[in-house]
Amino acid sequence: MKNKLHLFSGSAHPELALDIAHYLGQKISDATVTSFPDGETFVKINDNIREKDVFLLQPTSPPTNQNIMELLIMVDAVRRASADRITAVIPFFGYARQDRKDQPRVPITAKLIANLLVAAGVQRVLTMDLHAQQLQGFFDIPVDHLYALPVMAKHILAMKLENLVVVSPDVGGVKMASAYAEALGASLAIVVKRRRSATEVTSSHVIGDVEGKNALIVDDITETAGTIASAARILKNSGVKDIYAAVSHAVLTDLATERLRDSPIKQLITTNSVPVSANAPQQLSVLSIAELLGEGIRRIHEGESVSSLFRLK
Repeated sequence: MKNKLHLFSGSAHPELALDIAHYLGQKISDATVTSFPDGETFVKINDNIREKDVFLLQPTSPPTNQNIMELLIMVDAVRRASADRITAVIPFFGYARQDRKDQPRVPITAKLIANLLVAAGVQRVLTMDLHAQQLQGFFDIPVDHLYALPVMAKHILAMKLENLVVVSPDVGGVKMASAYAEALGASLAIVVKRRRSATEVTSSHVIGDVEGKNALIVDDITETAGTIASAARILKNSGVKDIYAAVSHAVLTDLATERLRDSPIKQLITTNSVPVSANAPQQLSVLSIAELLGEGIRRIHEGESVSSLFRLK
């Protein structure tokens, strides 16, 4: 496109925005994002963006509601400033797990968030490793869905882990684990689990040959670390040697940090899709997705194909 690219950052993850801007060879565009004493968000776009191609970076990680509202207000400000196109860059999409009615009289909040973004003025979404791929269908605008797999696989291959088995911590993650197993040239296993509550998960048994092997547990998100910690314990009891985990989004609570420190997981590999907690466990290894997102932004801006960036293999 002939229109100049402008990259704005919300307050959720300015460090990632700076890294993306560095990859693109430009500065973060100027905007004032602050709060009134009563907590209301105020946004002012300080650069002239009339007829410009605007990208707004804001993962909707905790505090989720605050970051979503801030993104919506930024979108409205940019739209009223006469931007030519508005792309919301959401590395981590909050509320993605509320994607269906799994019990009576509950909302489909992921669809509501999609509606709010479109109503505010978003014309395109760039995101990564959605909890459920069908979320793309919640939008009536283009959605570019990237995967952390290429970044993760490069790091894991450099670790040179021998006799590796990739483990899905539940049946729902088999497709993702299978893609990792193929990329890493490893075998595949599945841990069968039962969720007792939002914070408690019980793993029961392993399907596949894991005894004497190094295991890599793969998941898209961990918040309380209940799933991967439970899977790690049953893997250890099944004769696995060293246990690693690869999680695209590590939205770690204090409970997660405590569980990971007490777990047999040797290293948790994740991305900087969300800010890293100052209280993060020592076994956390954070990989940058700035180049992945930056290349996605560049291709969208220049009208090039983005498809090669969101292939699982």
